[in-house]
Amino acid sequence: MESKKSPIAEPVEGSSSTTERLPMARGEYGKSGDTQRVSTNYLRVSLTDKNEHSINAKDIGREIMDKVRETFHDELDGVRFAYDGDKILITIRSLPKEEYQLNGVALEDASSNRISTALDVGGESDRKRSRIPYRSKIFNVKISFKDKFSMDSIAKAANREPLDLSQDAFRVLDIILRRQHSAEKDRLVFRQSFFERPETLGFKGGLFLNMDVCHTLIIQPGPVTDFLLSIQNIRDKKTDRIDWEKAKRMLKGLRVKTSHNNEEWKISGLSEKFCINQMCFEIKQRNEGPDGVEVQSVEQISVYEYFVTRKSIILEQSRALPCVNIGNSRHPVYIPLELCSLVGLQRYTKALSTDQRSLFVNKSRRSPNERMEDLKKAIRSHDYGSHAMLRDSGISITTQFTQVKGRILPAPILKSGNDQDLSPKNGRWNFNNQKLAHPAEIKSWLVADFSSNCDMERLIQDLIKCAKMKGISMRDPTANFIERDQYRDEQASVRVDKMITTMEKELDPRPTFILCVLPQKKNCDIYGPWKRRCLSDYGVPTQCIAPTEPTRVNNQYLTNVVLKINANVAYRITHRPICLGGLNFLFSKEYFSSLDKVSTIPTLILGMDVSHGPPGQAHMPYIAAVVNSRNWPSISHYRAAVRTQHPKSEIIVSLFEPQSKSRDNGIIRAALRDFSTTTEENKVPEQIIIFRDGVGESQFKDVLNNELEQIIKACKVKYNQWCPKLTVIVAQKRHHTRFFERESNKSFKNVPPGLIVDKKILHPTNNDFYLCAHDGRIGTSRPAHYHVLLDEIGFTADELQKLVHSLCYIYQRSTTAVSVVAPICYAHLAAAQVAQMIQPEDYSSSHAAASSTHAPLPKPPYFGKNVASTMFFC
Repeated sequence: MESKKSPIAEPVEGSSSTTERLPMARGEYGKSGDTQRVSTNYLRVSLTDKNEHSINAKDIGREIMDKVRETFHDELDGVRFAYDGDKILITIRSLPKEEYQLNGVALEDASSNRISTALDVGGESDRKRSRIPYRSKIFNVKISFKDKFSMDSIAKAANREPLDLSQDAFRVLDIILRRQHSAEKDRLVFRQSFFERPETLGFKGGLFLNMDVCHTLIIQPGPVTDFLLSIQNIRDKKTDRIDWEKAKRMLKGLRVKTSHNNEEWKISGLSEKFCINQMCFEIKQRNEGPDGVEVQSVEQISVYEYFVTRKSIILEQSRALPCVNIGNSRHPVYIPLELCSLVGLQRYTKALSTDQRSLFVNKSRRSPNERMEDLKKAIRSHDYGSHAMLRDSGISITTQFTQVKGRILPAPILKSGNDQDLSPKNGRWNFNNQKLAHPAEIKSWLVADFSSNCDMERLIQDLIKCAKMKGISMRDPTANFIERDQYRDEQASVRVDKMITTMEKELDPRPTFILCVLPQKKNCDIYGPWKRRCLSDYGVPTQCIAPTEPTRVNNQYLTNVVLKINANVAYRITHRPICLGGLNFLFSKEYFSSLDKVSTIPTLILGMDVSHGPPGQAHMPYIAAVVNSRNWPSISHYRAAVRTQHPKSEIIVSLFEPQSKSRDNGIIRAALRDFSTTTEENKVPEQIIIFRDGVGESQFKDVLNNELEQIIKACKVKYNQWCPKLTVIVAQKRHHTRFFERESNKSFKNVPPGLIVDKKILHPTNNDFYLCAHDGRIGTSRPAHYHVLLDEIGFTADELQKLVHSLCYIYQRSTTAVSVVAPICYAHLAAAQVAQMIQPEDYSSSHAAASSTHAPLPKPPYFGKNVASTMFFC
């Protein structure tokens, strides 16, 4: 029998940090599973000509270039061009000269950027007194030849021929198809989309245009007061009920048109006082003195008085309303609110209320049939065949959606606590008569009731009954604390503090967990402060619920609550001195043994994600979360580590934090230590599989050369210059690829769970695939897009795809497969939960400006062993 050396005694060279790592190339294709033919939202693009394109640069606006097209048509020899709105100009054939200096391009001055005094907003006499006279803006435009290339480089790139110019060629197509075409159609262009009918250029294997339906919030044009009354849900239309602090945040950055001079401006804020009291204008007067000598005086008048007396404008509401500031904080320019109307085609990017968010989601949800009809209408509307720029470029786009061959992978076999196999069907399994795999023991627990309309006695008894049916030993709660009526209108943090003070006597000794009943279902203000006080301050696991039915809660809801409680509560492994969170279900032994690359070799699985600040709070720190598997050979238990980092820092920087040559305090070292501590015989991982969420293709190199390098260094410090084998996989959900299964000639439905697509519409060289693991019952299913950046372990395509698919079935919060692997879901949950624990006052907006100078970050909440050893994020 051949003996094996300990992995620590066998040095393995890690990748050199001096050589830039690139995403790995595709090897073989997967073969397992039943073949399934599906339709996609991709249109094939063909190139019939090989025209040369010149790229020209100057930082000028689209409006200027439209004027250039009109004014200098003959000088440019009538050559058509497309403009990206920034620095690149594309022409179909060469211009007569390599450089042009086009002077005197005139546009009317309608911008607020030139405002310097309040008098700029008045009539003709005011303009004469202003520092900047009212006139057309004159621009001088310089067009210089930059480069030329043949369009056949796109075709060569599509055929997997490596070319440095391929990205330039794709950018040309992007400008023509998306930016220029949408601009000519007078639509709002934003990032990869334009509205109302958006499209995104996809340059995958072959050449395809990926067309999808997008949704965004666009401001409805009209009076600013109407917008504020509507967005704040003030149904009686009384302006004195408007929350002006919220209004200031909502309006900042929006464009308005003023009715008295029909000009467009950008809002920078609101006045501190009402219009009748906001003194702004200084009026010089000449009067005759007592001795007959002319005396000059200066009188200050309010904005309201100025517009009423000097402009003869009738203001019906403005006396008790603040003014709109269209200047800046140092040089404000105030306009009465009722004279301002919002202009159209503006995206609304501020935070929404719970009801508004729910309404938006419901309105944007489209069934497969509805989405397909929308796409067909979009194709007819765009009529790419009639687009002159495309014709001149030799580009033709089919009107038929591409069909691809996929494969349906079989669902894994799961195991419950009563040693019964669970065979999922259509991405879900029946758990009604099943027991939990590793049920926790709940010795004592408390109830904190912030809701005033819930039948708590009945809810408690139903919950205990459901928990016992699932195998959890659960008695009646030690105490049930109900919030007093006088506290219900207080701020969330005050309500939480009052409740904790009331409960304090029962928190020592610590209960097993606390059940918290919230007053509303989603985005409740109490959630963050409550979680922080319980998990961090007292080290007590807590489960929040918000029943929609005050008198009766259905059995499925209770089952889901029990699943979360079991994962949150510490569970002690028999004959071993370690505690883990409870486990609801896991892979059957037979199935897990078929994942031999993972089941036979000690394998650490990491899930990594970075959470961004909420809308309207871009200054808030980002939250980096990493979860690691534990108790190998199980790959169902996970532990989370969370760190804060500066805003707009997408790459995790705390994976390796060296303190000396032999020690670091980074996330990875803690994960390696936890893996060994919870694994029999204290084994070390011989291989690490990393699932990374939330990065785009442009950041793949950063993942490989920054984050991966940190992981390698942490391993070498921990294991004396030895590093396990590494596999890095990025999962993406923010894309526009959709698959449709045809039911009949005119009917479509969602594809079945387990669909794998790894051919035809994928990257021509990189190793990527689509997986739709979940059952889409609402809307159109969005597959996860996985990119394999590195694979030192040596998975075959079938082995890796099977593992990824299987990991979508061990999400302990539900009895359904999830759309992306469970480790990524857990990392996302941990980051989102900690983000809610950090209050905006902990990190003021002044840090936003100082973030580049490494301003101090708020520390993430500390979790004691009783919490950190569980899946508290569930």
